[in-house]
Amino acid sequence: MIRSIVKRDGRTVLYEQEKIALAIGKALHAAGEDSADEAGRIADRVRQTAERELGGDTPTVEQLQDIVERMLMATGHDEAAKKYILYRADRTRIREAHTSLMKSIDEIVNADARLCDSKRDNANVDGNTSMGSMLQMGTSAAKAYNAAWLLTPEQAKAHRDGDIHIHDFDFYALTETCCQIDLLRLFHGGFSTGHAYLREPQSIGAYASLAVVAIQANQNDQHGGQGIPNFDYAMAEGVAKSYASVYRRCLAQARPPPPTRPPRTPPRRWPARWRKAPRWPPMPPCGWWPGCAAAPTSRWRPRPIRPWRG
Repeated sequence: MIRSIVKRDGRTVLYEQEKIALAIGKALHAAGEDSADEAGRIADRVRQTAERELGGDTPTVEQLQDIVERMLMATGHDEAAKKYILYRADRTRIREAHTSLMKSIDEIVNADARLCDSKRDNANVDGNTSMGSMLQMGTSAAKAYNAAWLLTPEQAKAHRDGDIHIHDFDFYALTETCCQIDLLRLFHGGFSTGHAYLREPQSIGAYASLAVVAIQANQNDQHGGQGIPNFDYAMAEGVAKSYASVYRRCLAQARPPPPTRPPRTPPRRWPARWRKAPRWPPMPPCGWWPGCAAAPTSRWRPRPIRPWRG
């Protein structure tokens, strides 16, 4: 009769058949074969097989899991056995990552940076300082997570053994790393930094300033080094625009201004007392002239014209 089992860390704990039945039930559920009674019957066969094969020895967790796989296939639940095997592989990978993480943290805390490779992983960080050690702990945790959940077992093993190298593996789940920026393509028509839209620069000073803005904006959103492979060609466009602007300004300063007509002033109106009086006073209607039928209104009379006598 099995009364205890040996855990992976060496501890001996009580044997609980309910946990084995629960694990078998989850495998059946993943395969679309839900049956609590069937899970209990398979768990009984697992216990009987372990007692028969191991005799009076205390079984280990791995031995019981191997028997569970065999009993699932023996009872015709091949798809459930496949799900159970994959589940075991995932759990094994997570345990290995956790064990590796604990070893890395222990090494970071207790080892000297001159003797610890993980503390010298980044040449820009002093691994012996408190903040440097904390940064390396976070880096180790991110690497363990990425290896356990984002890589296949073959890829993780190749990276761990040094067959391949994933640069800046701690940022593998967050962003790309180390890219080059094409300023010519970026500046044509302007670009957006995520907070504002910048128009196309029109001078060498604006080109240089926006190059710094582009690098800073990209560095805030992405990890790694930033490079500009065509910096001189991009700045050449700014030099050409500045030269054309200065040339036009100097040409405008050297050209004589066009002649301008003096502004026209309205004619001056003289005061009434300076105006020239009329030469002859107006002739009142007197009735003496042809077409004048009005009666004389004053004593003034025209002198009659005498005939000339020779």
